[in-house]
Amino acid sequence: MRTARSSRSGFALLGVVQAVLISTITILTVPLPLVAREFGLGPSGVLLLSASYGLTFSSLLLLGGRLTDRHGGRPVLRWGLALLGAASVLCALAPDYAVLLASRFVQGAGAALTAPAAVAVVRVLHPRPADYRRAMATWGGLSVLGATVGSVVSGAVAAAVSWRWLFAVPVLVALAGLARSGALPTADGPAAPAPPTGPTASTASTASAGRRPALDLRGAVLATAGVCALSYALVGSAERGWSSPEVYGPLLAGTALLVAFAAAERRTADPLLPPGFLADRRRGTALAAVMATAAGTALTFVLLSLYLQQLRGWSAAATSAAFLPYAAVLLLAGRAAGTLTSRYGPVPVTAGGLAVAGAGLGLLAGLAPDSGYATGLLPGLLLLPAGAAAAFAGAAVLATGGVAPERTGLAAGVFNTAMELGPTTGLAALMALAATRPTVVGGYAAAFAAAATGLVLTAVAVATLPRAGGPPAPMTTTAPAAMTGTAPIPSTTAPERTHRIEEFTS
Repeated sequence: MRTARSSRSGFALLGVVQAVLISTITILTVPLPLVAREFGLGPSGVLLLSASYGLTFSSLLLLGGRLTDRHGGRPVLRWGLALLGAASVLCALAPDYAVLLASRFVQGAGAALTAPAAVAVVRVLHPRPADYRRAMATWGGLSVLGATVGSVVSGAVAAAVSWRWLFAVPVLVALAGLARSGALPTADGPAAPAPPTGPTASTASTASAGRRPALDLRGAVLATAGVCALSYALVGSAERGWSSPEVYGPLLAGTALLVAFAAAERRTADPLLPPGFLADRRRGTALAAVMATAAGTALTFVLLSLYLQQLRGWSAAATSAAFLPYAAVLLLAGRAAGTLTSRYGPVPVTAGGLAVAGAGLGLLAGLAPDSGYATGLLPGLLLLPAGAAAAFAGAAVLATGGVAPERTGLAAGVFNTAMELGPTTGLAALMALAATRPTVVGGYAAAFAAAATGLVLTAVAVATLPRAGGPPAPMTTTAPAAMTGTAPIPSTTAPERTHRIEEFTS
């Protein structure tokens, strides 16, 4: 029988893994100019290298979620950590650009396996619904903390030693995870649901027959190729413009592949992404909140890094130091966000967090060529992380709550996909907006203002969600639920006046 101590230590290990997966996205953001000089990279090479990890990470997350639901959390976690660790060693030792680029792609594939598998193991560690939701509130804060730590630490390490040492962290975490994975609880696949009865029995999905969900290889290929092509086009649009064949070609191809994926999923008995899964209003709005918050935080690091280094002449180490208050507030706010979510529920915490983060971006929209750090940048860098931590914590609960155990990997994959696509799509749109302004700083200010507006509008959408009535209904594996949407939202199991997160029925 698991003890509370073993559950806490297991969650701590998995939380570190999740934070490192996200921090690995951003570890090359600040020292990227150093890498470019070492390998003699032009703008296209820099662009592809900066996007490589995120491309495979976001593209393969749905497949990683399906493999987790099919084979269980612990085995897939081991596969992902082994792949992540091996690729990180190659990144550190890369003799040339080609090896580094290929290794970053493989790193992302390892992360796509690891992220949903880790959430599946968390669910086994916390089988009680209320405990699991509290754990997921903390999980959302760990994700944004990882991105921040990667950006803050990378500049200092690259300046003091070498950018290659940045990859020591994912190597060590992968080794630690593999060494301790035997102590984690098993999750060898979903429990077999009861056979369907009544008039719908003849139309039940094969997944309800007591076996593991099918791999849906066709859906996996279409989703992976579509997300990868679309993400590549959006990343490249900032440099090449929307009229470039290198942008609109992948953009059209990615859109067509995703349309084909949606059509294929409606005809598949056991789809990779059930059409009704994203139709739930609470889950869809939560994913929008994740994307908006991730886009806003990514924009802040990119634009302020460019502003401080290229326009103000700051070093990479000094730029990293400028984000230390941001990281400190994020750490404190992340600890408080889980408690607030448990006490008041995910809806008000998510909406309030989005509003505070939007206010922080609104302050940064006042950026000017001579803005001082203490008065021009620091206020926004304190408000933004406080709001982002709360928004991620609440949105993680809304996005992953109410999901049956056999869909835990799917929910985790969709949540992480939203976190990855937010910066990709958001940065592309906001950087395009910035490019329309006559001055560089004016463009940055306009991008911050647009991001702030998006967060505030998303906060309004979240605030209109019902607070009572419990979380989204669990997805079943029968054909009627998978093909037509989710079941009705179950009633709450605790009075709303207690301000605790309602338990859901599965």
